[in-house]
Amino acid sequence: MRMVDIIIKKKEGLKLSKEEIEFFVKGVTDGSIPDYQASALLMAICLRGMDKEETLNLTLAMVASGDCIDLSPIPKIKVDKHSTGGVGDKTTMILGPMVAALDIPVAKMSGRGLGHTGGTIDKLESIPGFNTELSQEEFIRIVRDIGLAVAGQTGNLVPADKKLYALRDVTGTVESIPLISASIMSKKLAAGADAIVLDVKVGSGAFMKTVDDAQKLAKAMVEIGTGAKRKTVAIITDMDRPLGKAIGNALEVKEAIEVLSGHGPDDITEVCITLAAKMLELAGVGDFERCAELAKGTIKDGSALDKLRQMIKAQGGNEEVVNDTSLLPTAQYTAEYKANSAGYISAIISDKLGMASMLLGAGRATKESSIDPGAGITLLKKPGDTVNAGEPIVILHANSQALFEASFKELDEAVRISVEKPSETPLIIDIIQ
Repeated sequence: MRMVDIIIKKKEGLKLSKEEIEFFVKGVTDGSIPDYQASALLMAICLRGMDKEETLNLTLAMVASGDCIDLSPIPKIKVDKHSTGGVGDKTTMILGPMVAALDIPVAKMSGRGLGHTGGTIDKLESIPGFNTELSQEEFIRIVRDIGLAVAGQTGNLVPADKKLYALRDVTGTVESIPLISASIMSKKLAAGADAIVLDVKVGSGAFMKTVDDAQKLAKAMVEIGTGAKRKTVAIITDMDRPLGKAIGNALEVKEAIEVLSGHGPDDITEVCITLAAKMLELAGVGDFERCAELAKGTIKDGSALDKLRQMIKAQGGNEEVVNDTSLLPTAQYTAEYKANSAGYISAIISDKLGMASMLLGAGRATKESSIDPGAGITLLKKPGDTVNAGEPIVILHANSQALFEASFKELDEAVRISVEKPSETPLIIDIIQ
């Protein structure tokens, strides 16, 4: 089998066999296929596409390129959740405790962030003492003991994805539904869960900018999960507006605690209850309506907040932050961004808001960048709210006052004020299963 023949075949729009795809993935992983040939096939896939059988075979070959986590020592159905990312997305820290409080184990492997704010791991590490670098044995023990753990990826999971993504990033082949879905789902399948709930974000603050593209990605990922014999559902959620009011690592931990305490923002609460209900439904707890009521109940009775406290303690963190969020890191300086006219907040462009937060130190411009856990943004107003001229809309948090100017410029482009109240758009746009 020759790589050049595989490239030509896909260039001509023909279907690749399982053996050809496995040959390609193995060669990328062990280095026997040079980058220029791998890049050529990636471009051909980007232009010509893959059908669902090819995409499944690509995903499974990527899974087989490294280790897989064995969660069988943990009893019951294990349900994983993945978000395609967005501004203010702190859902894992909320719905994980909700699901675990209902005796469904949540064994979550998460990553670090590159962009607006840190990933879930960065956010949790803003809790004093919290340890995300668990061995596989520690990870499974904690889940068995308390039903919940969130850790960074360990071992040699899906090395093919790391190599392929590095090539896609520099060859203009990131935006391909088969390649995106295979990248995401290979990591989910290797993480060992029995069922997977996908939170596919769409809008200005998400990777997928249109509902049509989000639906295509969601459908492709659900087809992969189903083809791999895993119960899989995708929920498409709005990211044209930021989720919640906090953007930044410690700020988002604080907001997660507020949601679990029963007084968090309505939007993030609604999204988390929907995602948690779907996780519970896939675990066989009941139908969606019943599971949604159960999820809400974990907030009302305090069991979800207690489960978060247990996880923080089990992973070496100071569980007192649940009772006293002032123990979380804070920035030395704050500044107010004020409205330049009166009216309604018609939009707050999420990606611009995320960029403003990153410039304050809450995110990473490059993989080598360090994160300031106390930096970020607090929203005082959301789209649809009224505002007076000179009234504060946003509070910026930073450890250097010199960082405010660049963030203000991003906010000038992010915040839109109109004389008419904007129409409301649903948070939950579609469910694909």
